[in-house]
Amino acid sequence: MEPLSHRGLPRLSWIDTLYSNFSYGTDEYDGEGNEEQKGPPEGSETMPYIDESPTMSPQLSARSQGGGDGVSPTPPEGLAPGVEAGKGLEMRKLVLSGFLASEEIYINQLEALLLPMKPLKATATTSQPVLTIQQIETIFYKIQDIYEIHKEFYDNLCPKVQQWDSQVTMGHLFQKLASQLGVYKAFVDNYKVALETAEKCSQSNNQFQKISELVSGVLECPCPSSCSSFSLSPPTALLYKPIDRVTRSTLVLHDLLKHTPVDHPDYPLLQDALRISQNFLSSINEDIDPRRTAVTTPKGETRQLVKDGFLVEVSESSRKLRHVFLFTDVLLCAKLKNTSAGPQVHPFPDHELEDMKMKISALKSEIQKEKANKGQSRAIERLKKKMFENEFLLLLNSPTIPFRIHNRNGKSYLFLLSSDYERSEWREAIQKLQKKDLQAFVLSSVELQVLTGSCFKLRTVHNIPVTSNKDDDESPGLYGFLHVIVHSAKGFKQSANLYCTLEVDSFGYFVSKAKTRVFRDTAEPKWDEEFEIELEGSQSLRILCYEKCYDKTKVNKDNNEIVDKIMGKGQIQLDPQTVETKNWHTDVIEMNGIKVEFSMKFTSRDMSLKRTPSKKQTGVFGVKISVVTKRERSKVPYIVRQCVEEVEKRGIEEVGIYRISGVATDIQALKAVFDANNKDILLMLSDMDINAIAGTLKLYFRELPEPLLTDRLYPAFMEGIALSDPAAKENCMMHLLRSLPDPNLITFLFLLEHLKRVAEKEPINKMSLHNLATVFGPTLLRPSEVESKAHLTSAADIWSHDVMAQVQVLLYYLQHPPISFAELKRNTLYFSTDV
Repeated sequence: MEPLSHRGLPRLSWIDTLYSNFSYGTDEYDGEGNEEQKGPPEGSETMPYIDESPTMSPQLSARSQGGGDGVSPTPPEGLAPGVEAGKGLEMRKLVLSGFLASEEIYINQLEALLLPMKPLKATATTSQPVLTIQQIETIFYKIQDIYEIHKEFYDNLCPKVQQWDSQVTMGHLFQKLASQLGVYKAFVDNYKVALETAEKCSQSNNQFQKISELVSGVLECPCPSSCSSFSLSPPTALLYKPIDRVTRSTLVLHDLLKHTPVDHPDYPLLQDALRISQNFLSSINEDIDPRRTAVTTPKGETRQLVKDGFLVEVSESSRKLRHVFLFTDVLLCAKLKNTSAGPQVHPFPDHELEDMKMKISALKSEIQKEKANKGQSRAIERLKKKMFENEFLLLLNSPTIPFRIHNRNGKSYLFLLSSDYERSEWREAIQKLQKKDLQAFVLSSVELQVLTGSCFKLRTVHNIPVTSNKDDDESPGLYGFLHVIVHSAKGFKQSANLYCTLEVDSFGYFVSKAKTRVFRDTAEPKWDEEFEIELEGSQSLRILCYEKCYDKTKVNKDNNEIVDKIMGKGQIQLDPQTVETKNWHTDVIEMNGIKVEFSMKFTSRDMSLKRTPSKKQTGVFGVKISVVTKRERSKVPYIVRQCVEEVEKRGIEEVGIYRISGVATDIQALKAVFDANNKDILLMLSDMDINAIAGTLKLYFRELPEPLLTDRLYPAFMEGIALSDPAAKENCMMHLLRSLPDPNLITFLFLLEHLKRVAEKEPINKMSLHNLATVFGPTLLRPSEVESKAHLTSAADIWSHDVMAQVQVLLYYLQHPPISFAELKRNTLYFSTDV
């Protein structure tokens, strides 16, 4: 096994990836078999360019060696009154006995840590001090106070356990211990400085180094099997013990609550102690990642967990979800045990991923309705299980951004991420470690087992990032449309070609949603571009700022794409109270000295579901299609014909045409020109970004006061698409088209043929018939008034209730052989024409 090593290479390369055969403490995970080391593959010298991962809000958690339960966000249920109370109280004694034993070891460690403090203080005032008073106070800060707190706690608890009976109470002792965690907060705040000071003093002062070795000898345990993690611990390692102890105490509180009857006088006191402890852990969690995520290396040095998260690995042509742990000198990859996916997971086409998203939305609605109707818990659990399976497959098959790493032997490992932000976070963390002078080492099987066993305790990302893992009281996120204006950026050291991208979290993971134009050769770009971003349970917005690379020599050899450089990145929480106002909210994201100014405004789904007729009948937006065609003396509105012509002329091979958002300000400008029937329309169209033109066409259909396929026929379309018999469905669906007013029908058939021509270029533009149906289905069918709103629980339910059927209606016609207006009118049906 070799460590991370840079060998003078600035790129992400020569990273040791360790696949372990050991479970690291939970049924969810399993190790992956050791990979055979092979010779360097062709092209392994270069890496894909890399980006980053969402910053999860981690919780401190640990697990005892015996496999006890880890910290959970809510207190466990106690024993019901009178239910096996005797057995529960006996279990309390066993839990407390084990805790007392570990408390005694902890107090001994604190004593050992304080042992050199008095002689060091004594020499501090002499002419030849080992350490200065300031250094001593920094290294041993609050250790004496922590020792006294735990000594008093131990002295009070010990006789209660030794003289145990059913009347013994000790909840007040744990409550008092928890109330004194403020001392730990001070210790934690000083921890990093104390650690750095101790390490510097050991390196520069031989006397202090010898004292450290004496302390290590004092701590050597005669029973390695029980105390191996505490033996030969230098003071720098001992400084970690108080942090570790808080987590251990929280675990004990969980165990005690499990075995304490709810009517026992200790129960509310233990609950209060647990609440205080968990609040304390949450408050310090973000600040102490590098301080608490440590294990001991074979040489007694501290191996810290730098970063962990769930990534998709491509192995043997299949995708597998992994929990990846980046330590200071090694990268460890653990596989998940009990997942529903089989060993071979083949890539899903885009339309199946879209189907999956709609199924997930529909399942969310069903779960909410079951809860509102106080449905059976079994039914809810069954729906949740189905939802998790779909979300897991979506998480597994959605990521497309390559993240490749190599070990010293040249073997490469390919991971896929959904977010450029996430990829750069992993890259930066690894490259920072590569700059250190790390020595080669080999892990024995025992050491490997210790390392994998520590992962459960050290992990910061506890659950697979899917929404079905959220607790009921967690925020469901925002559903609707976020309007974002990216104004400008400052703080660049030199002129460059600059642009921004926007990412939001959707279905539990982040995806890129919009991109500004490139502002060339400037240090202060002013984009002032507006985007409309659809939110699906979103809670965060990310902005990434790039320098555009036009140098064709700087090519990513993994996928033959020119690599743009990330200049900065930042993230903000989408607070519902802030964004759910009718006014624009202006904010600034700071990133590596760069400041990006932007504004945002949120429109909820219930507002976006409404079609608002235009007050002016002179324009085209918000005006009935029959009025527009009659005024223009045309069969298809001029705006539809011109936008379709322009897209087919220069946008039919554009990747993501109709799916990629156009700049909102450009779309509004085109809307104003069409509404005013400006003479310069054609000139403006020829100069406008093609995504803005595509967006204008979508906006026109979305703002029709009545959907193109009409409110009157909407229920019949929903019923027709649900028919099972192909012949009956054919008759019904053709009859419904025939029932449309002529302007609506002719325009629909015109648009239908256009979308088919777009789909013919799918190998280039990546827009299949299904993708196009997903984009246009709700726009062409969504009713102006949602009659079913009364019996559904939320706007999100309304949205997902019919959207799948709307997409299927349009997809049916897109997949149908060419439909002629004249042929439709000529044919008749053998049943009533009443709908």
